[in-house]
Amino acid sequence: MGRSDSNKGDKKKPEKKAGAFRNRKIGKGKPSFKKTEKKQASNPNEIRLNRYLANSGVCSRREADIYIAAGNVTVNGKPISEMGYKVKLTDDVRFDGRRLNPIKKEYVLLNKPKDFVTKGRDERGRRTAASLVAGASKSELTAVDKLDKSTTGLILFTNDGELSKRLARPKNGLRKIYHVTLTKELRSADLKRIKEGLSVEDHIVRVQDISFIDNTPKNQVGIEIYSSRNNIVKRLFEELDYEVTKLDRVVYSALTKKDLPRGHWRYLTEQEVINLGMVQ
Repeated sequence: MGRSDSNKGDKKKPEKKAGAFRNRKIGKGKPSFKKTEKKQASNPNEIRLNRYLANSGVCSRREADIYIAAGNVTVNGKPISEMGYKVKLTDDVRFDGRRLNPIKKEYVLLNKPKDFVTKGRDERGRRTAASLVAGASKSELTAVDKLDKSTTGLILFTNDGELSKRLARPKNGLRKIYHVTLTKELRSADLKRIKEGLSVEDHIVRVQDISFIDNTPKNQVGIEIYSSRNNIVKRLFEELDYEVTKLDRVVYSALTKKDLPRGHWRYLTEQEVINLGMVQ
């Protein structure tokens, strides 16, 4: 049979089987839509109670759920044990009777460059260290202590006012190590005098350690000191008629400049925050 003969004769239409799938052309028929409920917009002034506790530094969010369930938390004087409960930022939230602050505490370590003042705003228009960490937090961060314009190195910024006060004037002092560069070589006799304790403005300044830095000229020394007096390192050397040309803070408490280039900042780790919290 030729090709033309194959079209001849009656053609049998295939029988439709019951339940057989029938293709439909796109566009035919009415599409069916499932009703979806609109998500209610969240109130920016309200947050979950467990997050409120976590932001306050009391505990983690997971631990907060345990404390809430146990009845340790009150909101506006009323005990709350409901999971997922939301509170306003203006509510009086207390944990074991102590009122909490819902603003998340943040800690930022900056390796300050030269020619930046520490203060947040400068009326003379000078560059500020605070501007370098402006993008680190939505809340205002302030420096725990000050480094003058020419001094470089580590400086801590935070919105934790309680910790700032303790670090600024700790009972037992706070460990700081500086790399000092002088205009002339430091005599061994003067290094010994500083190590034994030198009087500056009628107050004895005691250092934990001072030594020459290996493989550098004798005009460069490392000094470890716990004093919180302003510009005390420069004043210490000035007392012996030395001028400090460079001063770099390389250690602050247990924090170091490792992997932190000049002008850069980083967040403190959870363990670093815990360590600082132990300072009295």
